[in-house]
Amino acid sequence: MSLTAALNAAQTSLSNTSTQTNIVSRNISNASDPDYNRRNAALATNVYGAQVVSIERAQDQALFRQTIKGTSAASGQSALLSGLETIKGIFGGNDYETSPAALLGTLRDTLSTFASQPGESTLAQSSVADAQTLAAGIRDASAAVQRVRLDTDQEIERQVGKLNELLARFETANNNVTRGTQLGQDVSGHLDERDGLLKQISSIVGVSTITRSSNDVAIYTSDGTTLFETVPRPVTFAPSVGFAATVQGNSIFVDGVPMGAGQGANSTAKGSLQGLLQVRDEMAPAVQTHLDEIARALIVTFAETDQSAIPTLPDAPGLFTWAGGTVPAGATVVPGIAASFSVNAALIPSQGGNPELLRDGGINGAAYVANTTGAASFSARLDGFVVAIDTPMGFDPASGLSPSTSVIDYAADSLGWLELNRSEAFTASESREAFRFRAVEAYSNDTGVSIDEEMSMLLELEQSYTASARVISAVDQMLQALMSAVR
Repeated sequence: MSLTAALNAAQTSLSNTSTQTNIVSRNISNASDPDYNRRNAALATNVYGAQVVSIERAQDQALFRQTIKGTSAASGQSALLSGLETIKGIFGGNDYETSPAALLGTLRDTLSTFASQPGESTLAQSSVADAQTLAAGIRDASAAVQRVRLDTDQEIERQVGKLNELLARFETANNNVTRGTQLGQDVSGHLDERDGLLKQISSIVGVSTITRSSNDVAIYTSDGTTLFETVPRPVTFAPSVGFAATVQGNSIFVDGVPMGAGQGANSTAKGSLQGLLQVRDEMAPAVQTHLDEIARALIVTFAETDQSAIPTLPDAPGLFTWAGGTVPAGATVVPGIAASFSVNAALIPSQGGNPELLRDGGINGAAYVANTTGAASFSARLDGFVVAIDTPMGFDPASGLSPSTSVIDYAADSLGWLELNRSEAFTASESREAFRFRAVEAYSNDTGVSIDEEMSMLLELEQSYTASARVISAVDQMLQALMSAVR
């Protein structure tokens, strides 16, 4: 090898080392950035050895697709679980101590004690007080369920706004990628930014992508609706000002197409928006329906009937009443009845009522009096209430629970339904989060920065630099010796 060739080879090596050192330094400085993909120097051989011809960005499209898929599924399931956990909190802790089932059990026990000692006025007052606690619990639960729907609706509005913002930023990043690709520029930084935005988008709505010429990307939702193609498609949502049992939430529209909600406790939701829609439009309304049916059943159970020899008057609300002031028809849900469910004022001492009317009847007039002699030992009506609480009656099949069961068992079944869905959602959330974590970890291992590997590379580059410097030094000494010999 000539001295010129040796010198050129050493200079090329130094140039390569300088470029590679810059790349390694860049990798190390961005090691903590989850959206940064490792850069590598691509080498090609020439007459002087190897030379850096390009800087490549590590990528694995198959793993990246698994990452955004896992992110969407985990986010949707997490949104559903969070909503169910909030609804569970309405009814107390793990024992559901403030649930209608628990409060009704307490009332039944008090009524049973009152029935055994019907002459005790304090037991009459205790029974009415327990009934007030039950009614307040059902009303408060109904209001809390609607607050969950409102809070969820507001979160939907926030996330729709965030999604539109991310799509606008994605447009800028995508334009930079396509323009740079066409001009032959290094677009790795723009690719990092675009992929990072796509990860954030996938946590809100399930997506799939198609890469076209010049690295242009089109985004579609999991159900095939166009979300981004050259420009963002509009995602629109009109929030509601308030919710009640009869109020339905508005849809989310992607390019004019309504977005569907997730289904099932092991949710089909892809992205948080579908999970939120499921909480607002499926889970919370189901709990509201259960509360409405419990309230309706209690009004029916404790209703007063005409005690005349030939009854002519309709049944009337007894211990419990509501804003409608009637006894609802059987086995048909009355939407929103739980919101105005209350104890009849005629029984509440603080409102001038007489709690002993619970034993005797007559809340709605003389025709409804059962204890016509006024006997303090009269317990037939109280015994009837205790039995009725445990006696099967009709419930609306549309509520999703047993259409023929007792009111206390129906209340317990409602809790069972909630806990079953929450438990299944929790298990599914753990599974989906594990999948997301493994996908992200695999993608990071394949494309991310390992500090240990980069530091090892720096040591190798240092040795290469030292070797190249020695070659140049040796060539310099040889040339000086040659010049000295010529002189």
